[in-house]
Amino acid sequence: MLYYFTGIIGPVFCYSSNVWTADMLSKVMAYFNAQEVMFTLSSLQVCNLLYQPRQLLSEFQQLDQQQFRTAMKDILLMLFCLQEMGNVILDWGKTRERIFQSPGVNRTLFLITLDKCFLALSALDCVDILSQVLRLSAVNYLQPDVIGNLPNILLEDAFRNLSTLFKDLYDKTSANTQKALYVIIYLYKTEFNESTSWVSAENLWILGRYMVHLPLEDILKISLDEIRLFISYDNATKQLDTVYDITPELAQAFLERINSSGFDMRNTSTVYRLGLLVCFYDDMEQMDAAVARALLHQMIKCNHLRGFQAEVQKLKSQLLNIAMQNQTLNDIVGSLSDAVVGLTSSQLESLSPKAVHNAIATLNQVSGWAKSQVMILSSKYLSYEKVLSFYNVSQMGALVTGISTQSFYSMNPKELSQIIRGTTSQYLSDLSPAQQQGILRKIAASGDFSSSVKDIQGAFFKEISLSGLWKQTEYNSSMMKEKELRRSQVKFAIQSIGERKELPQNVTGQLVKGVTCQVIESMGTDIFLNNFKFFEMNLHLLSPYQVNCLAWKFWKVSNASIPPFLLLSQDELCQQGKCFLFQNGSVADGYDVDLLGNLICHLPPDFLHDRMSLKAMATALHQFKLCQELSHEQKTEIKYKLLELYGSPNNWTAETTLDVGPFIALLSKAELNALAEKVFCHPLKSLYCFDFLIFSLLEKNSCDLTFFPDCMGTRAPSSDEIIKLAEANVFWSVQELECMDAETFDKNVELLGTVSGFNSSQLVALKEKAKQVWGSLAGWKSYHIVSLGRIALALTEHEIEELDLHSVDTISVLSQQTGWTVTQARSVLQGFLEDSGQAISTLKSFDLVGLGAILCALNSTEIMSIKTAEFSAAVARIGLLFCSIPVLRQFKVMTESVFGTATSWNNSILQEIGTIATSLYLKSKTVMTFDSLPAALSSEQIANLGPENAAVVTRSQREHLNASQLQSLQLALDGARTSTLESPDGASTTQAGHTPAPSGE
Repeated sequence: MLYYFTGIIGPVFCYSSNVWTADMLSKVMAYFNAQEVMFTLSSLQVCNLLYQPRQLLSEFQQLDQQQFRTAMKDILLMLFCLQEMGNVILDWGKTRERIFQSPGVNRTLFLITLDKCFLALSALDCVDILSQVLRLSAVNYLQPDVIGNLPNILLEDAFRNLSTLFKDLYDKTSANTQKALYVIIYLYKTEFNESTSWVSAENLWILGRYMVHLPLEDILKISLDEIRLFISYDNATKQLDTVYDITPELAQAFLERINSSGFDMRNTSTVYRLGLLVCFYDDMEQMDAAVARALLHQMIKCNHLRGFQAEVQKLKSQLLNIAMQNQTLNDIVGSLSDAVVGLTSSQLESLSPKAVHNAIATLNQVSGWAKSQVMILSSKYLSYEKVLSFYNVSQMGALVTGISTQSFYSMNPKELSQIIRGTTSQYLSDLSPAQQQGILRKIAASGDFSSSVKDIQGAFFKEISLSGLWKQTEYNSSMMKEKELRRSQVKFAIQSIGERKELPQNVTGQLVKGVTCQVIESMGTDIFLNNFKFFEMNLHLLSPYQVNCLAWKFWKVSNASIPPFLLLSQDELCQQGKCFLFQNGSVADGYDVDLLGNLICHLPPDFLHDRMSLKAMATALHQFKLCQELSHEQKTEIKYKLLELYGSPNNWTAETTLDVGPFIALLSKAELNALAEKVFCHPLKSLYCFDFLIFSLLEKNSCDLTFFPDCMGTRAPSSDEIIKLAEANVFWSVQELECMDAETFDKNVELLGTVSGFNSSQLVALKEKAKQVWGSLAGWKSYHIVSLGRIALALTEHEIEELDLHSVDTISVLSQQTGWTVTQARSVLQGFLEDSGQAISTLKSFDLVGLGAILCALNSTEIMSIKTAEFSAAVARIGLLFCSIPVLRQFKVMTESVFGTATSWNNSILQEIGTIATSLYLKSKTVMTFDSLPAALSSEQIANLGPENAAVVTRSQREHLNASQLQSLQLALDGARTSTLESPDGASTTQAGHTPAPSGE
């Protein structure tokens, strides 16, 4: 008997049959007789994962019905094993993962099943197979054209199971796929239905979340008896809680039918049954405060809606006003749910400390707070508590980010240690670098730092200085597992751990960032393969250079003819043919996309243009949307591929627009206008929420236009428009911004302060609006200044002098803005020193971290007056600054007082000090990055730079290097290949024979 699946499922049967329990065997025998089961178990003893997806698919397609029926038994058995044997075989989790995460396995299984199964086995069995395959996968291959191959007719039981599967897969599928699956359900349910409306209560339950695809006319035709029956059951609420992509028009149609069916829409129990429909509740007339509060409580879930947040905020604001009728804000603040986020700064400022204290259990669970709001509420709460302790900090939840840096520093170090270990630790990564530094500095000063280091997890660990780590001697891989690390920390930790021979066998967590090509090359075959899955799952932490080294190593030591991932990296790493290119020189289909995984993010623009097929693009789109740092050139090529794939935007459907997602912004103005004509003032407009799209038609639409007596003929921005437009608020004219009313500005200033594209005239207009709304600058509180964001860049030197800048937390926010002039920065620095009563010599490390880019305004005398210990603790942050060359040189002098002379600096120190290292070489006035090579570095230090840093060294810079340094530079550039590697077939491939640079950068 021929078993075509042995190559894939071999590992399943590499274990003795005695692991099978009687119960398990009886379940398998429901499909097969005992003789077939025992024969299958004894014959499938292949332990190597030999995988050729296209060949496998081709072989199955050639089988006749009886041969396929026989082969399908192996598939059923394999899937059963995957489901049932997890608790029996010790290493089964790894085996199962290896099978189903191997590129292309799921796609092959699905296509084979879809192509042949319904002909060879019962529909119920085939739906079961489909379910198990799809539930184990990412289902990117479930495209509309493939869905069309499902059988036209299914018996009721099989159809119910299939519709359940569709509902479970909803979030994993594209908008076009969701629409196609809805059509399948519709066709099944209307095949023999001649009634007025096919949308019964039962069919609504079958549709589940697919009910959002119902046409408006179908909803309006639902019989009142059926809608009443549907809403009466508790399962309806669970279903309505998940319709995240419903539109206002459809939601209001459902609300109208529910209301007409006899439900009292003002009854609290009815409100609880409405799920996400409450987000579009529109019956405000004569509503009492109790119903308003019940609606607000239910509207917490509206944050999950995909779009329409402007409409939701408007509704919350209306309900908030009703809920507060005949009530004081102090009395009801704890019962307003997350609508409290909609309160203005002045309303929050009016709250009493006692009211905030009493409502803390509600306030600490609310998300979406602006920084200024958190500052106000934290201050109120702590003024009631009087003493800052571990207990009251633990009660604050997300509001902990509003505690001032100085307050943290004033706490008892033991209580601080409890905070970083306790439940509040989940919020510590949201603290500013200055706040985190304040906590660390106090713990370090207490003498208990060594024991506390072990307990610091996540992003918080990144703020520990290199000199601070030197004091901790007991490093091991498990200790570093959950910590987020800077490059300098990685270099130091790996060196410390490596000295005890723990690496590379115990590579864990972010230590993978520091695994060099030298380490990869030195790994034995077994050690490498054991660690390989960890590398593969952490590709986002690796540089293209490191991935390239892994690909070569895998090719060398594995028996597979195709590595599970292949590097298509940045041009500078591939120019000399040292990168793995795709086996056939192109990305032809979904299988190629599966093989690349997230390495698709590294495809060069010309490769995307010439060698990515449209067939592959449909699958690749989802993967591209997950890429974090695509270049403009890559995005442009993706845009052209999308236009080839979907045609002109004139013809795009709503689903296509959703699937294109963020790449919509790449369309031209004419293309956007063509698309906007179809969706603006359409029920789906906020669902897309495409900035340019909405704004481009503001001029020719009468929707939501606001006029003011003193700005006759000028449209002023409304809150709705500001929320919808986001970055596209940049298109408001100066006059339109000047005509904004005070309430709109006060509610949206923080959002406007995040718009990166405002020009200087627009920023000045917004600054003047702030002065008009908040009064004189001398009266501005810290939260006012913080909420300005980029608008603060419009402040003049004299205006800065008027501000109260005593708080390092205020300075910390200001210093995050890029674009300060030297004069402005100097004014901010002077204002902070005067208002806080400090001198440069008294600044703590958290002050230095908070000052950030403002430190570039220091003169040489001031820099030398910084205390060495404080500078040492803050140097990693200072090393991120792009200051003038004289300032960097003075920082370099300070750095030598911490780490010794520059010639003794090792790789971890170079990483720690960042841009300060450039002062060793730079002679021009142009500010350059750490990627520029300092001529003063030793040959060993140059070799440690890694290829990305070395690749940017210019011809003129090379002229300053001696022969030894030039040789080290070449080592850094060529370190990816270290020797002659043998290909799997025994042929040798000779590459540069240099010793690799020990860098993973």
